[in-house]
Amino acid sequence: MEAEIVSFDNLPSGAEHIAIVHGGLRPGCLVRVHSECLTGDVFGSTRCDCGDQLRESLELIAEKGGVILYMRQEGRGIGLYKKLEAYLIQDAGADTFSANEALGRRADERTYGECATMLRALGLDEIELMTNNPSKIESLRRSGITIARVRSTGVHLTPENADYLQQKATIAGHSLALGRETA
Repeated sequence: MEAEIVSFDNLPSGAEHIAIVHGGLRPGCLVRVHSECLTGDVFGSTRCDCGDQLRESLELIAEKGGVILYMRQEGRGIGLYKKLEAYLIQDAGADTFSANEALGRRADERTYGECATMLRALGLDEIELMTNNPSKIESLRRSGITIARVRSTGVHLTPENADYLQQKATIAGHSLALGRETA
C-alpha cells in the first residue's frame, strides 16, 4: 500500500512534523504518535526501542490504514546534539531522564498539543491511539481528541535496552509488560 506524506504549515513551534497516511482516514482509525529518534529509527541503535516501535507501527498501519504522526522531537525534545551528550552521561550510569536534567534540560521536553492540531487538519477528532506512553494519551485528551481505544505497542526488549525500558516504565509510567513489576 502506498503512503501519503502530509506536511503542516504554521504549527506554533515551527517544527517540521509530518503525517504518514495509509488508506482512507476515518473516525477511530489507528494513529501512532512517534517522536523522531535518528539513532534508533535510522541507524538501528540498540539503546532504545524507537526503531522497533516505528517499524511495528508502519507495518500495522500499512495493513489496517491510519496515520503516523512523525514528530521532530529528538532526544525527548532536547535535540540530537544534546541527546548524544546525554548518551555519555548515561554511559557513566545515569538514566535517560536524569541525563537530560544533568544537561540543564527537563527530563522530557516533548509536548503533544500540535498532534491534536495535525489530527484535526486530517479530519480526525476520534482515534485509536497506538502507544505505551500515558503522557500522549493525557495530552491528546486534554486537547479535545477522543481516544476510542489505546493499543499498546509491542515490548521490544533486548539485553541492550532492558534498563532503558525499565526506566520508561518506572520513571515515566509507560505501560510495558517487562516480566517484572512496572509502574
